Amino acid sequence: MWTYLGLAVAGLLVVGLGIWAVLVVSMRAKYSPVLTAIRRLNRRFTNPRVMRTAGRPGASASVIRHVGRFTARAYETPIGVVEAGTGFVIALPYGTSPDWVKNLRAAGAADIVTHGRTYRVGDAQVVSAAAVDKYLSAR
Repeated sequence: MWTYLGLAVAGLLVVGLGIWAVLVVSMRAKYSPVLTAIRRLNRRFTNPRVMRTAGRPGASASVIRHVGRFTARAYETPIGVVEAGTGFVIALPYGTSPDWVKNLRAAGAADIVTHGRTYRVGDAQVVSAAAVDKYLSAR
């Protein structure tokens, strides 16, 4: 019986590692179906929990407040922000397809709440990671 239990646990570990490997490779390769699925899962499950503390002092996430380009509704989305001189650097792990990116580019401005402070931002530009390397940690 212990042998079968050990095999079952080992099998689950192998399957879990396989799924993890596929996710990592797909994220790095920017494989659209996987990015879309992860983005939807995050929007549904992760983002509501992160929003409880996002933007507050000591929080790991900041908030971007933006206006929907079709609905004109106000939205808040948790994001990772790094202060960079007089602006901010925001990593785009899902590329430029998330709605908040499209909304920001369409409206031309948004508010970023980070460490308890609100900043009005505009003139958003998508740049390569190499262009902002000096602001980003190895993590």
